[in-house]
Amino acid sequence: MTNPVDFEPPVLPDPNVNRTLIQQAIAFEVRGRVSAVAGESVEIEGMTAAIGSICELKSQDGAISRARVIGFRGVRPILAPLERLNALAAGDSVRLVDTTLKLRVGPSLCGRVIDAFGKPVDGKPLPKDLMRVDAEQEPPESLKRPAIDQPLQTGIRAIDTMLTCGRGQRLGIFAGSGVGKSTLLGMLARGSNADRIVIGMVGERGREVQEFLNRALGDAGFARSVVVVATSDRPAAQRVSAAWTATAIAEAFRDQGENVLLLLDSVTRFAMAQRELGLAAGEPPTTRGYPPSVFNVLPRLVERAGRTEQGSITAFYTVLVEGDDHNEPIADALRGLLDGHFVLSRDLAAKAHWPPIDILHSLSRLQPHLVSREALQSAAIARQHLSEYQRHADLISIGAYRQGSDPRVDAAIAMREPLNLFLRQEATQITKLEDSNRMLSQLVGAQTAPNPANVNVATQPPASVSAVGESPGISTS
Repeated sequence: MTNPVDFEPPVLPDPNVNRTLIQQAIAFEVRGRVSAVAGESVEIEGMTAAIGSICELKSQDGAISRARVIGFRGVRPILAPLERLNALAAGDSVRLVDTTLKLRVGPSLCGRVIDAFGKPVDGKPLPKDLMRVDAEQEPPESLKRPAIDQPLQTGIRAIDTMLTCGRGQRLGIFAGSGVGKSTLLGMLARGSNADRIVIGMVGERGREVQEFLNRALGDAGFARSVVVVATSDRPAAQRVSAAWTATAIAEAFRDQGENVLLLLDSVTRFAMAQRELGLAAGEPPTTRGYPPSVFNVLPRLVERAGRTEQGSITAFYTVLVEGDDHNEPIADALRGLLDGHFVLSRDLAAKAHWPPIDILHSLSRLQPHLVSREALQSAAIARQHLSEYQRHADLISIGAYRQGSDPRVDAAIAMREPLNLFLRQEATQITKLEDSNRMLSQLVGAQTAPNPANVNVATQPPASVSAVGESPGISTS
């Protein structure tokens, strides 16, 4: 049961406004009543409300629950419950509470766990020094977005060298179930040099929340993080709101001049929750049952991240690919919306290669604008070695390849183990960005070239495994 005073009326900015007028405005209420309930939708009559408005439903036994307007059937608003409906029946009272979902945010929220409405779920009181913001805001204008030209350290060698990310970039982590998305998010949170971290856990299992906080995130990562949680048992409208809430908190930090890391797990479950709302509102199902509204809200969500003149939001969105099908509708749509994608390989995970990032199928679109020519050349040489080995993997595995037949394949074979050793990393290990670049440069023996994309890997002397093992931050055990 929720106390209705949790939703306060908007605060008027002018302190000289007559208090009597304010009280009269608060006293005026828009009311209606429940006319029908079907599944996860409530139809009301006797009142009007805009899309996105928050309403309070009061059952005959006094139980109060909240719902959000998601559409109309004729002139009657259709509501989606934000909480479990408690003994709701036709004729029960409905009251308009607010036109949008509002939150209280501020730096003192760091180290806290809150729900989709900004209310604490860790048993501690909400801090007092917080400001009110709307959960759903418009993305920054395109012409007011500065260029992304500063790299973000993630502390993960495979990302910082081969898939360099910039402050304000938006990337997707594409993987099937159980491949290591949460572990990778924990590594990003602990190893990044962002000022603040906002983590949205949408549709996760309840057990995983505490597990992620204690094991994957750790004390150091949690101290500078705000965690927004809406587990899989929550109503669809609450799961959708959790993603908006996490983004709004990140925006508030960005507007204060900070560089924010936003980790949203997962945008697929956000899309599934939006599918439930769209179908409940009467939208027609399209590809795999997703209504048009899903593909409308996805760009609205990801476009809110990015760099502005005040600060930046670097966002990582996990994408759960159903049946390991990377061409399913949500994954396909997000690849076109984001500035890069990391593919986690089930085969690498089965070989205990952590993090299991498939370098050859992953991409950071902004890497050429973020690193030096030498670093870009080193990454290009390493990619060519990995690609050359993969092309001839079948011949090599059955012993059909004869050494000396092709200098490029010989170099790829010699570099395979050193590169795999470099790309592997324990979950608790953090490597600085400059150290990672230096180690890869030494490993591939890169020389400055006018065009890194045309480097002839056959002319590059392969580094020995022992030389890599002596580099700082790499364990050969």
